[in-house]
Amino acid sequence: MFTFDQLAKITNGTILANNPTGRIEHFLTDSRKTFNLETSIFIAIVGERHDGHDYIEPLYQQGVRRFIIEKEVEIPSKIREKSCILLVDQSLKALQNIAKFHREKFRYPVLAITGSNGKTIVKEWLGQLLESNFNIVKSPMSYNSQLGVPLSVLQMSDNNDLAIFEAGISTTGEMENLQKVIQPTLGIFTNIGTAHSKGFLDLEQKTYEKWMLFEGSKTVICCSDHEQVMKSKPESINTFTWGKDADISIESISKGDHRTILGLRYKGKMHEISMPFVDEASLENAMHCVATMVFMGIEMEEISRSINKLTKIEMRLELKKGVNNCYLIDDSYNNDLGGLQVAIDFLKHQPGKNRRIILSDIPQSGLDEQTLYRQLNQILVENHIKSMIGIGESMTRNAALFSIPSDFYTTTEQFLTEVNPDNFHDETILIKGARAFGFERVTNALSEKIHRTVLEINLDAMVDNLNFYRSKLQEDVKLMVMVKAAAYGNGSFEIANILEFNRVDYLAVAYPDEGVELRKQGIQLPIMVMNVTKESFDNILKYDLEPEIYSLGQLKQWIRFIENREKALKIHVKIDSGMHRLGFENEQIDELVDILRKNPKLQVVSIYSHLAGADESRHNEFTKSQVTRFLALTNRLEKALKIHVSKHILNSAGIIRFPKFQMDMVRLGIGLYGFEANQMEQNALRPISTLKTVISQIRKVKMGETVGYGRKGKATNDITIATIAIGYADGFSRAFSNGKIALSVNGKQAPIIGNICMDMSMLDVTGIDAKEGDEVIVFGANPTIKQLADAIETIPYEILTNVSSRVTRVFYSS
Repeated sequence: MFTFDQLAKITNGTILANNPTGRIEHFLTDSRKTFNLETSIFIAIVGERHDGHDYIEPLYQQGVRRFIIEKEVEIPSKIREKSCILLVDQSLKALQNIAKFHREKFRYPVLAITGSNGKTIVKEWLGQLLESNFNIVKSPMSYNSQLGVPLSVLQMSDNNDLAIFEAGISTTGEMENLQKVIQPTLGIFTNIGTAHSKGFLDLEQKTYEKWMLFEGSKTVICCSDHEQVMKSKPESINTFTWGKDADISIESISKGDHRTILGLRYKGKMHEISMPFVDEASLENAMHCVATMVFMGIEMEEISRSINKLTKIEMRLELKKGVNNCYLIDDSYNNDLGGLQVAIDFLKHQPGKNRRIILSDIPQSGLDEQTLYRQLNQILVENHIKSMIGIGESMTRNAALFSIPSDFYTTTEQFLTEVNPDNFHDETILIKGARAFGFERVTNALSEKIHRTVLEINLDAMVDNLNFYRSKLQEDVKLMVMVKAAAYGNGSFEIANILEFNRVDYLAVAYPDEGVELRKQGIQLPIMVMNVTKESFDNILKYDLEPEIYSLGQLKQWIRFIENREKALKIHVKIDSGMHRLGFENEQIDELVDILRKNPKLQVVSIYSHLAGADESRHNEFTKSQVTRFLALTNRLEKALKIHVSKHILNSAGIIRFPKFQMDMVRLGIGLYGFEANQMEQNALRPISTLKTVISQIRKVKMGETVGYGRKGKATNDITIATIAIGYADGFSRAFSNGKIALSVNGKQAPIIGNICMDMSMLDVTGIDAKEGDEVIVFGANPTIKQLADAIETIPYEILTNVSSRVTRVFYSS
């Protein structure tokens, strides 16, 4: 694709070293996501929280030999002697310029999509609808940022004849950069709203900035009913519109239970389009697709047939528990080479070496079959995939091209018929297939049989929260993250795995069993255990866990246990600075010092304490007194023992409210999961958990009749109730009974009626368009965990940690 000298000319960079030869075909920007090393170049970008230059030496050890850097850093001579190194003014700008140069090689249509909502769905649906007409290259997942867009554009090749890219911005000036990279010939402006508005003066400025994407485009498709979008349109840009008074006019709308029939007028003729949706967002996204296809010259009859087959797609990778201790990564909605690499990156983040992929034919790649599957085999080998199951006639024909252990089936039905799910054990399995193969059936067959109540955990939101708190830390302050109580009810291993991938310094658990389980799952980070008794000492040593020592009696027990061991053993000393729960007090420090002096094999790696009221301003003076007491006792310990160790006292609230007390390390707990005492900071966090269940049955109840145990629910009128699949055995408190809260059913609030039962609860859904099988939001965006907690006068911690283990956890990344 490129030579190193060519990149130097494109970026106007300075060559600092130029040793290996060979073409460059892949661009790496994340040191944790490495593939195709022989043909890759790493672009070191300085971000808000990470500096890519810090990873040059580790990447060299992995096999990377080409680097673009934006600042002169000390690089060992052994690396310079065997590498190509290019110095540019700005690495991200250099990547954009490379992508711009690449884009200009191609003359086929490029469709760009922007807007506040719907970009990714419209892109994916168009990919499905147009795949029989074009060989399409498109943005993987939601690659629409200043970094994602150039990486997407660099996928363009002569094998394609249509490109579809999405573009998103967060502040002024960004869209101009993306326009130069994409250079669209056709556009879609989905809508405008308040999402991601912080970087703009007002909605008008934001809309104007988004229109900049389409400078030089022939036509932009949009909805004429979006007043702000139409008002801000530059005069030089032509539009093709749909709406009430538009090029494609909506004359009638008829909604049924699961389907909407639209009467459309185009060029004086009436057409009827049946859509398998009733919600407004899906109808709008689908109409953008209809208008695009009409503009491209596709007949209405063909459009109607295609639209009728659309299904809602999960624009995310989901991590689920599978049979026999397997984990499944569900990416069953599409299959292309660009999206495959993103999915494999996610697979590689999971610990364990037994990784398998179940993959369908890759349609419309633009490559001949042998070239395509040779490339695919190379990707699988380089990413250390242990085995593959290929499904489809094309893959089966080319079975000989795969060098890893593989099995092949011509259809999904053949796989489901011939393969026993019990043959899968202790694996992490990526399931990725084109829509036509119906791989959701594969996922269902291999999934652990689940309760219909599900706790969904948004891993992207969690990482955003992690990075928010990291941005508050002073330089060199380490980060310990609390994953006790199954990571506050969210799932300790899965959360710990992402934290390890994102390079936190320490994990902390409440009890040894939690730490043991993390070690068994492959977590390598240091783990502090906060409640250690003599019964658990064996496991502390066996699984390389680090105990908190909080009393003289406990310390003496630990010393007796380890007396015949030669290896230095790490401990964390707990100081009681005023919370009066656990820890050494002032009068015990001298004896503590004496014991530690006599036992040099005990390595004190940290001294810490707990704040009692860091989240409330009325306790500010007490918090400061705790810090003063802690530092005084810590200084005595360090001076007497002639050591210097890490000190930490701040929790999530303390990180925000008392930054000058960060010391050597901080402990992040509930903040990681989206909760902060300070409302201003709360607005910057993203709740990561959504608890969902389903309606099991709907029935009519006449006035005067009662509902539930104790006949506590009384019908004051004729009502409709829905029985839902959640009860107090799932952690849904009986305190919510009798109208204390309302849950969300199809966007409407439905109050609890009667008492919460062990496995079920009842909702009053009178006047709500609801049916059996419909989804019910217990907590998430609405109602929130905070609203539920306030309703029964408790705290979000309790609501979250009460979700029982029988509720299935589903982890996803968008």
